Amino acid sequence: MNTAGSFNEWIPGLDRLPRLLVVDDQPLIIRVLNEIFKNECQVSMATDSRRVIEICRKQQPDLILLDIMMPGIDGYTVCRQLKADAMTADIPVIFVSSQQEVENELRGFDVGAVDFITKPVNPVLVYARVRTHIAVKIQRDLLRASALQDGLTGVSNRRRFEETLELNWKQDLREQRELSLIMVDLDYFKRYNDYYGHLEGDQCLIRVAQTIKAVLKRPSDSLSRYGGEEFVCLLPDTNQQGAKKVASNILRSIETLAIPHAESPLASQVSVSLGGATVKPNLTMNRADLIKAADIQLYQAKQQGRGRYMEIQLPADAAGTDCQTIVHDA
Repeated sequence: MNTAGSFNEWIPGLDRLPRLLVVDDQPLIIRVLNEIFKNECQVSMATDSRRVIEICRKQQPDLILLDIMMPGIDGYTVCRQLKADAMTADIPVIFVSSQQEVENELRGFDVGAVDFITKPVNPVLVYARVRTHIAVKIQRDLLRASALQDGLTGVSNRRRFEETLELNWKQDLREQRELSLIMVDLDYFKRYNDYYGHLEGDQCLIRVAQTIKAVLKRPSDSLSRYGGEEFVCLLPDTNQQGAKKVASNILRSIETLAIPHAESPLASQVSVSLGGATVKPNLTMNRADLIKAADIQLYQAKQQGRGRYMEIQLPADAAGTDCQTIVHDA
């Protein structure tokens, strides 16, 4: 259906198909809604309301069409759970229900829904409402992203990193999964700036940032500029071996990039030092412990000669405890 141009034409700045999640225990309703939006959105479908939170954390839909009367957990409860979870709270929910009483609509708004559509659905009406709410959501996301993006390199800034770390720490704490963090620092970058000039230094930072970003394959992994020539990779649900693999790929990719560095005592091209830390979040530690541990490993990597990765596995029961450090050369 296309009443006034596609979603991409109608929503400025949208360079992908919007993600729409349809939750209903009636296959006929799911087929009808899928038919309406299949050419305009990436449509995901769920018939089990108990899986909605899990699906939303992984897929991060731009909007949810949610039935109220569902077996197991009703739509009101699902919406309330979505709004209570920091990772899903901003996803707009439109209730789709055969219940037409005003009390039901008011209850839907009370639990956090943005709209209420009655069955049987009117295709033109549901299309217009979904498009409007998706446009508001995506425009808000784009505005927020611009405030959380590093102006030079295009990767996330430090504020975005801190927000993302907080979300992932809580999620991995709740699900008892390991979380890894890698600090990356360009070796002898002041000498690079002094020799080549700050404009070339900026281009160097951009190329290095985009190269590191390309190494991070999973949507859940993130790269942020932490400050100056220092970057940080956040790897949720990643153990020490997984972080080591990412770090090794970063070292190889920067070496392959082969940016000349005439003033480096280490090599004739730009290199990086990396420090990593892995932990299973627990109540005896906080996020600052993970950052501090990775930063210490980065310092150790520089002390050991730079151009290498050093890592640490933090214990589950002691913040700030010294652990075995492992060194990986480029």
